[in-house]
Amino acid sequence: MLTALCGRNVGGLMMLIWILGTVFTLFIVAAAIYFVAPGVLFNLAMALARRNGGLTCKQVTVDGHCIPYLEGGSGEPLLLLHGFAANKDHWTLIAPLLTRHFHIIAPDIPGFGDSSRHQDACYGLDEQLARIAGFADALHLDEFHLGGNSMGGYLAAMFAARHPGKIKSLWLLAPAGVLSAEPSEMQEMFEHGDNPLLVDGARAFDDLADLAFTVQPPMPAQFKRPLIKRAVAEAPFNAKIFSEMFTDPVGLEPELEGCDVRSLIVWGDQDRLLHSSGAEILHRLLSSSECRVMSLMGHVPMVERPAETAADYLRFQGKLG
Repeated sequence: MLTALCGRNVGGLMMLIWILGTVFTLFIVAAAIYFVAPGVLFNLAMALARRNGGLTCKQVTVDGHCIPYLEGGSGEPLLLLHGFAANKDHWTLIAPLLTRHFHIIAPDIPGFGDSSRHQDACYGLDEQLARIAGFADALHLDEFHLGGNSMGGYLAAMFAARHPGKIKSLWLLAPAGVLSAEPSEMQEMFEHGDNPLLVDGARAFDDLADLAFTVQPPMPAQFKRPLIKRAVAEAPFNAKIFSEMFTDPVGLEPELEGCDVRSLIVWGDQDRLLHSSGAEILHRLLSSSECRVMSLMGHVPMVERPAETAADYLRFQGKLG
């Protein structure tokens, strides 16, 4: 009897030692990945965020460009366009709040994210609008809701002005291209030859984040490493796109004059990249528009406060009381 009890105790102790050893090993492996290869954990976190939003990644080819896009949800299609030097995942945090009501489609605009980059191609306004039209055609989007932030808002507004019959509604989150707005802090930096959108290192990455947010979303320091590395690598091509699209920009004001597409204009009152005075200018131009200036908000509302931003949009669409 004593021998049997001792055997069971030893067996239990060995099992406990094995469990503790396994947990310790997993902890060491996770710590090693976090410090040595943080991109692996970051990609896993992003994959989980996409899954939480009901999003899957697909791709299509348009004008010789492979365009990956996130898709999910049910309802009428809502095509979402990200900002300059951003990518399709700028919509991932807000997606779970929208996919119950809309069929979300968020592409990497050609030249950005994981889409193709061709040095001999042009990425000016007309060329990018043509690619967006081709993307919509490839997905058989005859009529759809359209939204965009910053450069994506600029492209969305221009697309709506030129293809009003295709657009059921327009969602503009701090769009670029309102040339008569008051100069922003970023635009004043442009005047001194500094473009904060072109990141050349960790300091520039943090400075851009400070410009874009009033309160930066929490992120482990190690997760910044792959983001900084990617931003630095993409900066030369981003400079090409910026030059081709914005050296001699076409303003939204003459293009949107008389446009009656039903629109929601959203801007942060603390936006340092594009001045919030642009909101009222667009509100006057778009005859069927609503305007929302969010207090204590920066340049990317769908990332900084996704719940509030989604609620405003769903109320605009009559999906909330």
